[in-house]
Amino acid sequence: MNRYKINFLLIVLSILTVVSCSGPSKSGEETKSMEVNIYTQRHYDADKKAFEMFTEKTGIKINVVKAGADELINKLELEGDASPADLFFTVDAGKLYRAKEKGLLQKLDGALSADVPENLRDEDGFWQGVTYRARVIAYSKDVVTPDQLSTYEDLADPRWNGKIAIRSSSSAYNQSLLASIINATDEETAKSWAAGIVANMAREPQGGDRDQIKAMASGVGEVSIVNTYYVGLLLNSSNPEEVKAGESVGIFFPNQEGRGTHVNVSGIGITKNAPNKENAIKLIEFLLSEEVQSFFANNSYEYPANSKVAPAETVAAWGDFKKDNLLFSKVAEHNNTAVKIFDEVGWK
Repeated sequence: MNRYKINFLLIVLSILTVVSCSGPSKSGEETKSMEVNIYTQRHYDADKKAFEMFTEKTGIKINVVKAGADELINKLELEGDASPADLFFTVDAGKLYRAKEKGLLQKLDGALSADVPENLRDEDGFWQGVTYRARVIAYSKDVVTPDQLSTYEDLADPRWNGKIAIRSSSSAYNQSLLASIINATDEETAKSWAAGIVANMAREPQGGDRDQIKAMASGVGEVSIVNTYYVGLLLNSSNPEEVKAGESVGIFFPNQEGRGTHVNVSGIGITKNAPNKENAIKLIEFLLSEEVQSFFANNSYEYPANSKVAPAETVAAWGDFKKDNLLFSKVAEHNNTAVKIFDEVGWK
């Protein structure tokens, strides 16, 4: 009898051992299948809320790593096949192009949205836009009228001497703008333009786009080149002084008689070795849904990439405009030249 009891206990212990060994493995698989890891350059409150909405809807946890685009690209390179990243999300098409060229992204295939126009996604299908913004001329309404403005190139004219407030050449936004000018003209013309802007600066470059608008509101400079959504954020700020600064400037879309106003895209791509690809696709689809696109439009004041969704009232009030539909790959090709030109002309 004792022998049977002993055998029975041994069998029970064996079963418990199997269960205890297999349990954590199964749990680990479930945890992995219910998460997605995103490397993002974006730092907006609207993104945080959108991610929370996704988790509430799907139960999938989003793990966010924030850093500059170049830092994230380097991180992906160093991590290689072992990278936990599923998605790369950044605010400049040039950075997306760089990640693609380094082999850090895979084709989106089923994650490509037919609602996103072709000019807002990679021609080879490695990334697509989520939102976009126009780089416009903001002008002080007290001293400048729209009929005095025309093109980006015109701002290099000596009549704007001491009147331009603009951010550093290290800004990807300025680099992409200059790259688009190089493509539209030639390297020498672009260099002459950059030198003209430096000569016309009201002060040395400092701060972001919102800081240029605030500077103009305080009397430093009369025109600037800024992204549209920064003006939208100022106009809808909870800070009365920021609202006042936003109201002090008008928005002008340059180059409407020519190639159109330069636009840049906030885009997303799936990493080459994404461990949670299915969840990554779900998140992209969620971000491009009409609900979330409308949320972005009315909270970050970017233009929605989904063509079915209208911009926020604040943005729509500025009117429609002709966009420069230059392929973003062309902008990226000229980025290094743009950086070199900035250094040569002393644009700090």
